[in-house]
Amino acid sequence: MQFWKQCPQRELTPRLLRTITPLLVIAVTQVLSVFSTKTGFSAEARRVPNVVFILADDLGYGDLSCYGQETLETPHLDRMAREGMRFTQHYAGSTVCAPSRCVLLTGQHTGHARIRGNGPSRLLDRDVTIAHRLKSAGYATGCVGKWGVGNPPPLNDPQRMGFDEFYGYVNMYHAHNFYPEFVIRNGKKVELRNRVADKWKPFLDLSDPRHGRGVAVKRVDYVPDLVADEAIRFIEQNQDHPFFLYFAMNVPHANNEAGKQGMEVPDQYEFDQKDWPEPEQGFAAMIRNIDRDVNRVLTTLKQLGLDENTLVIFSSDNGPHKEGGHSAEFFQSSGAVRGTKRDVYEGGIRVPFIARWPGTIPAGTTSDHISAFQDVMPTLCELANVEPPQEIDGISMVPTLTGQAEEQPQHVYLYWEFFEQGGKQAVRRGDWKAVRRNTLRNPDGPLELYNLKNDLREENDIAADHPNIVEAMRKIMTEAHVEPDQ
Repeated sequence: MQFWKQCPQRELTPRLLRTITPLLVIAVTQVLSVFSTKTGFSAEARRVPNVVFILADDLGYGDLSCYGQETLETPHLDRMAREGMRFTQHYAGSTVCAPSRCVLLTGQHTGHARIRGNGPSRLLDRDVTIAHRLKSAGYATGCVGKWGVGNPPPLNDPQRMGFDEFYGYVNMYHAHNFYPEFVIRNGKKVELRNRVADKWKPFLDLSDPRHGRGVAVKRVDYVPDLVADEAIRFIEQNQDHPFFLYFAMNVPHANNEAGKQGMEVPDQYEFDQKDWPEPEQGFAAMIRNIDRDVNRVLTTLKQLGLDENTLVIFSSDNGPHKEGGHSAEFFQSSGAVRGTKRDVYEGGIRVPFIARWPGTIPAGTTSDHISAFQDVMPTLCELANVEPPQEIDGISMVPTLTGQAEEQPQHVYLYWEFFEQGGKQAVRRGDWKAVRRNTLRNPDGPLELYNLKNDLREENDIAADHPNIVEAMRKIMTEAHVEPDQ
């Protein structure tokens, strides 16, 4: 202060600024350096958006009211769509969970991805996930809910694949039980107050590929609610630096261990008086709870002042199921498209996809951009200012998300392959969709061909009328399939 008092006012600008400016630059740089060292995150990293990716399990294209559902209400997801962008032609990575999640995390379609079915397979150390790339960009990375990538995965598989924190079910069979005796936190068992029937006790052995299975005879801790609590905790604990939260729900999938009672939800009383079968009452409660938990995330971001710096995405891993006593037709879960889980028709793979980022994504917009799970990797890498892996099949959707649709690169084609129910392949190229069934028995068998612009429900096979297009689709199916390395 004495220095300032002794200096004539006329000398402050020319001489004093020349003297103090370098000192101020050095001081500010040192402060930022100390801050960066203490937090572990650079100033550059702090300018990138947080990302919350919410993935429902077996939610159909028609299960949300903003996608045409007429019976069940999803007001918070509808609001998310009004405040963001709703995609009408977005596709899951596969028609069942494990390969679909693999496509999402690695950016490779099922002709290239490591995991291509729910059978025995797992990610290798050389596989690169979204979590790996965002972590390298300074993000805290967390996964809560259902991992289910490969079978059987080691208990620390999420950490091995780039996540700092994990809470929930590592094994997909374990995730079929809403009331298990334990969950996994960062590679270790956390005991719950539930108990399973004695005949299922052998499956509590973590060395068994089906570990964690069992019909609950004592139900106290409903894990989908615990997972939602963990999602909120992760956001709150990481609010001071960039974070990536993968909130992987295991609903509205059925609680398969409970058989025909597999859709039971502890707080479904709101629907008990409906003249619906009990499994459908439970399904309705699951949809309500999914909507509620999305609102919890959005509300938390708002309260913490993170709303305008967080990209929130909501989607589903495949089409609607027919398990646990539930009928996908009861609420018309597939919506306007044909097929369900395990089909490569639109109903098995076309899924809701809503993206919200206030101030960046234009509110109240709808996009018909043809996109898929493999696009998430390059999109998030671009937003995080980090290079995606080279050998991926995705295309960044940032131009579409930021209202620059005219600059959006397009896929030449989308490809799926599936090895249950005799084997199936599908290709979408523009408005054309080709489907081949019974590929395990006849890998060069006939193709079905549909024009989705005129035949969204894929009811009119016009392969005989377009031999040139069929041949082009056949060639794609051959070239897109590459045997996975070991």
